[in-house]
Amino acid sequence: MPASASGRWRDLGLRAASAAVLAPVALACVWWGGLAFVLLVGAATVLLFVEWLGLCRGAGAVWSLAGGTLWIVLAAAALLWLRADPVAGRANVLFVLVLVWASDIGAYLVGRLVGGPRLAPLISPGKTWSGAAGGVAAALGVGWAAAWWLPTGAGFARVAAVAAVLCVVGQLGDLAESFAKRRFGVKDSGTLIPGHGGLLDRVDALIAVAPVAALLALCLGRGVLLWE
Repeated sequence: MPASASGRWRDLGLRAASAAVLAPVALACVWWGGLAFVLLVGAATVLLFVEWLGLCRGAGAVWSLAGGTLWIVLAAAALLWLRADPVAGRANVLFVLVLVWASDIGAYLVGRLVGGPRLAPLISPGKTWSGAAGGVAAALGVGWAAAWWLPTGAGFARVAAVAAVLCVVGQLGDLAESFAKRRFGVKDSGTLIPGHGGLLDRVDALIAVAPVAALLALCLGRGVLLWE
């Protein structure tokens, strides 16, 4: 493999290994719900705040600190509220998690394979339009799989719209975190997760998607699946 091509995938092994450890833990806590999920979200919230505090302290950014803290707390509250639904909570949170993960994976793989024009070169030079399209395609696949797994009678357009909107929100969250890191002059939010950087680098899309998913669930009503 040419050196340029091998360098393009140099972090793939670490990313995959980290995901293989963390994803089953997260999925198990979502599945069990209750105290397990509360502890997971609580621990993640504390770690995210510590990372964000470190970034802001280095830059002396008090108001950025306040905005980021609100962002993190709102996402945590949204996830806890979503999962607390005794009828659709488990399915909705699993849907959000898997959709975000699929979007990240699709964007990573397609972006590295295809390349092309940069999505936002002044914010995140590594992101491409092809990667963004790959993320949306992967999210649509998750939406259709969810509709097949738990059929609700929702039409193709409805499932695609929900999946696409949440995916785009996640990508905007990713860009927002990239903008913050660029402003603070750092490459990663931390070093907690090998191959990914900090926890914020891993869940930036999720903490953007969670409040939007919770708002959608609020509009639909308790006990209703997000794609219904």
